[in-house]
Amino acid sequence: MKQNKYDDKSFFENYGKMPRSAEGLNAAGEWYILREMLPEFKDKNVLDLGCGYGWHCIYAKEQGAEKVLGIDLSQKMIEKAKENSKDLVIDYRQMAIEDIDFKPEEFDVVISSLAFHYVKNLKVIFDKINAYLKKGGNFVFSMEHPAFTSRPEQDWFTDSDGNRLHWPIDNYQDEGIRHTQFLGHEVIKYHRTFETIVNTLINSNFTIKQISEPKPSQEILEKYPEMVDEARRPIFILISAVKN
Repeated sequence: MKQNKYDDKSFFENYGKMPRSAEGLNAAGEWYILREMLPEFKDKNVLDLGCGYGWHCIYAKEQGAEKVLGIDLSQKMIEKAKENSKDLVIDYRQMAIEDIDFKPEEFDVVISSLAFHYVKNLKVIFDKINAYLKKGGNFVFSMEHPAFTSRPEQDWFTDSDGNRLHWPIDNYQDEGIRHTQFLGHEVIKYHRTFETIVNTLINSNFTIKQISEPKPSQEILEKYPEMVDEARRPIFILISAVKN
């Protein structure tokens, strides 16, 4: 489903206040792991799906990528990405992930950060990515973890004083749409089991190299102590794969 919440004024303003938005990759709790999962970018042709503020495009270009293309459905995101990378040669296009259409084997690397839980048909997207990657090309992505997406509430159980008791998981095997709340708005996401994510990737002709369920680094926890509970359950899943 192609939803464009990020062009909503209040939603976009609230998103801009998040540390990962305002301060970039070093404020993202999973970045220290994701960075190690990324391939060599030098002289590569790179596609970023759901590029947002452009932080990963900028990183790829700074690491020596020959060409970098970032796509995002949101006009506001594209404008912000262009602003953030105005001194770099990066191509940005306003486009839904579901609408990507490129030449066979056009890219060496495809990356995506926290976008695929908004996509209804993951198999179609993975098949497209495989077609657009060169043989042996790298596909590295992150998305919300199934432990996080299973319940539409996506929140802790608390006691009467508001203390966080535990993170509940329910209806885990019931895959499909979830009407969630994010930044004060209803947002549609899609829940899939861990099994489905991994097998969809395998069935799209990829070999998985690494899987991570990261917790925030000690450096991040010292800077943002409010993230301490993120180590109590996985919030993201990160996967690195190569085209067979």
